[in-house]
Amino acid sequence: MKVRKGERGFTLIELAIVMVIIGILIGAVLKGQDLIQNARAKKVVNKVRAWEVAQWTFLDRKGRFAGDSDKDGKIGDGDVKTDLTGANFINPPYEGSSGSETNTITIGSYTFYVFFGTDGGADAGRNVMTICKAADCATAFTADEIQYLEAIDTAFDGTADGADGQVIGVNAAPGTITAAEWEATWTTAPTAAAYSAGTTQALVYYFDAKR
Repeated sequence: MKVRKGERGFTLIELAIVMVIIGILIGAVLKGQDLIQNARAKKVVNKVRAWEVAQWTFLDRKGRFAGDSDKDGKIGDGDVKTDLTGANFINPPYEGSSGSETNTITIGSYTFYVFFGTDGGADAGRNVMTICKAADCATAFTADEIQYLEAIDTAFDGTADGADGQVIGVNAAPGTITAAEWEATWTTAPTAAAYSAGTTQALVYYFDAKR
């Protein structure tokens, strides 16, 4: 094939420059995806903190936790939903409009359910926040969802270790779930386990006492 006068191909230097530019663009896209994922993880952590703050704020106002009607310090004999939705928070932790509030944390296509109750331990149970993928806590988290659990664990414990600390991973569901009242009580103290996609069914946060 004859090359017409005035036409020429790319030089090796020009091709190298193009490849460098393509590499920079790909790197920027990947970095952008990481930034988006990190931002979503931080948002989940902030929403979990909002649920905890709501409980402590309710305690300051009422002298008891939401869901602790007999004021014995243990959540589960009252109605968490009724207490929190009736507290007139300026920035409530729950989602949904008045009359249709939900105990959920929604990030993109992911939804997590938040419950309060006790851990069923030998000392009559300590208050815990339980976070599940499904309303019945019977569905295991996926690998992508585990990243959010690890972000929560790191934020509160300083490390993403589901087998230790105040935030733990659990491969089982609570013994009793009262979805309408946003309450979940463990029959026996949940066994801590490392986070594992397809196995971990709940994250348990001992928000008012150490394990």
